[in-house]
Amino acid sequence: MKKLLLNVFVVASLGLGFTACKNNNNEAETADAKDAATAEAEAMEYKVDTTASTIEWQGSKPTGNHTGTIAVKEGTFMATDSTIQSGTFVIDMQSIEVTDLEGEEKSNLEAHLMGTVEGKEGDFFNVQEYPEATFEVTGITEEEGTTMLQGNLTMKEVTKNISFPVTISKNNDTYTISSKDFSIDRTKWNVNYGSKSVFEGLGDQFINDEIQLTINLEAKKA
Repeated sequence: MKKLLLNVFVVASLGLGFTACKNNNNEAETADAKDAATAEAEAMEYKVDTTASTIEWQGSKPTGNHTGTIAVKEGTFMATDSTIQSGTFVIDMQSIEVTDLEGEEKSNLEAHLMGTVEGKEGDFFNVQEYPEATFEVTGITEEEGTTMLQGNLTMKEVTKNISFPVTISKNNDTYTISSKDFSIDRTKWNVNYGSKSVFEGLGDQFINDEIQLTINLEAKKA
């Protein structure tokens, strides 16, 4: 977490690295991991306010979809008064919550996603073995008037570079990074359960590979 990264407006392409969010389902571009951004000497440190930051997710299958949240555990980035330079954020995979169900249905799906059910540990995120995911900034670019945030997303010890559209704003000593809805292909991080691109013969009993995400981060000067 010591590497805080984000070279604003200077790194060209990124991963979920090809042409992020330019296809019909807003899938982030995915590519191999890239070098982390580095901050200029005059950059100041900002710490993520975990109580004000959220990650929302949505997964779908032929019969419907589920929604939920994941908590940001911690994060820091370096920024000047005009731009973010670098940053690293830690995601608490043990905080996966389902928001469209209640009671036993809710707890059962959360347990399956987190891999706390005996014999199903590896179906999805296996949080006992991989309790955290990380996002490390590799750059920010402007594409046709849209700001694209690029970084290395690591889950289950797999690192891919992704790029997705964001709005970055500063108000006094607070920076806010808000993404538009975008999706990632979970199978690129070996989350393969129910994927018809991995397994044959699933019929209509499959789960879509794309997970839709919406990220809102708020950070204050340290």
